[in-house]
Amino acid sequence: MNIIKKAAAGMCAAVMLTSFVSCAEDSVVESQEQQIEISFSWWGNDARNKYTLEAVEKFEELHPDIKVSCNYSEWSGFEMRNQVWMNSNTESDVMQINYGWLDTYSADGEGYYDLGALNSTLNLSYISDKSLSYGYRNGKLNAVPIAMNAETVYINKTIFDKYGLDIPKTWDDFFNAAKVMSKDGIYPLSAAKKSMWLYLETYAEQKSGKTFLNARRKLNFGKEEFAEMLTFYKKLVDEGVLPPVERYERLRLDNEEYAGSVAWVSDANNYFGAAIENGRDIQVAPYTAMAGSETGTGWYVKPATMYAISKHTAHPEEAAMLLNFLLNSEEMALLQGVEKGIPLSSAARDYIKSANMLEGLQYTAYQEMDKYILPQLPTILENSSLIDVFFSYAKAVVFDGADIDESADALYAEIGEFFS
Repeated sequence: MNIIKKAAAGMCAAVMLTSFVSCAEDSVVESQEQQIEISFSWWGNDARNKYTLEAVEKFEELHPDIKVSCNYSEWSGFEMRNQVWMNSNTESDVMQINYGWLDTYSADGEGYYDLGALNSTLNLSYISDKSLSYGYRNGKLNAVPIAMNAETVYINKTIFDKYGLDIPKTWDDFFNAAKVMSKDGIYPLSAAKKSMWLYLETYAEQKSGKTFLNARRKLNFGKEEFAEMLTFYKKLVDEGVLPPVERYERLRLDNEEYAGSVAWVSDANNYFGAAIENGRDIQVAPYTAMAGSETGTGWYVKPATMYAISKHTAHPEEAAMLLNFLLNSEEMALLQGVEKGIPLSSAARDYIKSANMLEGLQYTAYQEMDKYILPQLPTILENSSLIDVFFSYAKAVVFDGADIDESADALYAEIGEFFS
């Protein structure tokens, strides 16, 4: 149990699964029998857990008749736990969810509570219709996006300056950087598995001129595009541009063994906060493009995270009260700041703007994203099983010398099963 969970021990009781904490401190009320209990789940690091626990306490102070039981952990393992909860109908009343989970659990719109039925309690007027559109399934508002997100390239300019290199704009720029950095054991770039998959998919879209899906949302890539992804990944690893995903370690950014990273807008501070504190100049690079191209195609946008309410909740109005507080209240806005991205709620955004909190690396990454009309990320591109399939073949190509054409044939057939 981490430091924050220990600190919360006086007010939290363990629930559901080991490593999760029930976080609501009993409010002083005239009768405990009058108190309604609802649950709230999320994932996050210590900093997110700390401010969310504080926000829940403030909500309970405002609503002493409501007690909130909080279930949280780091991201690792959370998706699997969520699957258990959803399949056993034991999910929390209010949930932080991933965008892709809408298709996984509610393709027909029946997997989560219809938030449109709670409009007397949940004020959605602060969020644009365009933003809310991400949360609809089959005409029902299943979830509300908190902020928007896109994969972004971050560069430790302090390291690049040391080698007399400009911030990379093209794929070739990274290979040129590797030629001078690799002798010192430094990778110009790095990426965790999902980010690396999306980065390779971006390259393949630019190289082929084809999108991963066609207009009917069916697979548009053929074996040629998958061969291109495998070939390019092997080249990136072989020429020292980045480490293979199996050997990626985020903390190596702090040690400056990686001079850059592909990561979400919402992860900017999580990935580079330590470097900034140590006086390093961290910059948002342009979206990587082919040489001679102004901007790169193949980059997508999606909700950073979303909030949903369980369709099984016994207390929908109280759950909606908590959700409204999380989205629109001054208390939550000032505690959260831009940690989950730039808030889509205009109310929350006004609060943090007044507090001079709309600044820093994450805000710069948001501004870069906001320059372009990026297409909506297809949820299939975040399918963890699909990504695992790709890297099983990529690993064989990089480490075992597997034939790329044969691997691409098999990969194309296996990924095609996701669309059958």
